[in-house]
Amino acid sequence: MSGEEDARTRPDSTDQPPSAAVTFVTTEHFTLQGARSAAISGGIGRATIFLGSVSAGLVALGLIATATRIGTAFYAFGLILLPTLSFVGFATSNRVLQYGIEELEYVERIARLRAYYFDHAPELAHYLASVPPTRRLAIQGFGGGGGLIYRTIPGMLAVVTAVLTGSAAGLIAVIAAGHSAVTGFVTGGVVGAAVLAALMWHQVRTWAQGVRTRLFEDE
Repeated sequence: MSGEEDARTRPDSTDQPPSAAVTFVTTEHFTLQGARSAAISGGIGRATIFLGSVSAGLVALGLIATATRIGTAFYAFGLILLPTLSFVGFATSNRVLQYGIEELEYVERIARLRAYYFDHAPELAHYLASVPPTRRLAIQGFGGGGGLIYRTIPGMLAVVTAVLTGSAAGLIAVIAAGHSAVTGFVTGGVVGAAVLAALMWHQVRTWAQGVRTRLFEDE
């Protein structure tokens, strides 16, 4: 009886995929993993450059404030620096978001190839933990609710960009209102909150479109 059970559970040698297919799948898996690593590195690199620019810019702004005792030169420098950093933040956040969508496609395709392995070598499921189709993305860190958007690199960049944009708007309001700090804080807070809400809405919408337009749909 045990011999019959072993025969039923043993994969049929006549049903094995051709060697060319195995070579193609493994090569594609390796290539996709390399492309995914490149997308992650690209996103992290752009975020690092942006945050470095923000840090250097704010240090320079502080030095200008100390040297000019918050005079005309400080306001002129701030009105040039803060909008520039805000623009770089918008561009960087959007590009890093595109990197994230690209990584999502790579993850989906890698998950499909992983399923191919289990289909033709089911005895590996005990050792490699076969993942159901509905959890192939979640098991790799994708999914988990709408709150995930606030814990991503684009989400972090959106917060920094919103603060920079609000600071620029607040500085303009301070000058326009005759150096009223209250006006500057209120204006900066309102503009910053509006920009953050807009950027988060854009990211959620872009992620939703990326999920709907994946190259492969779940079974």
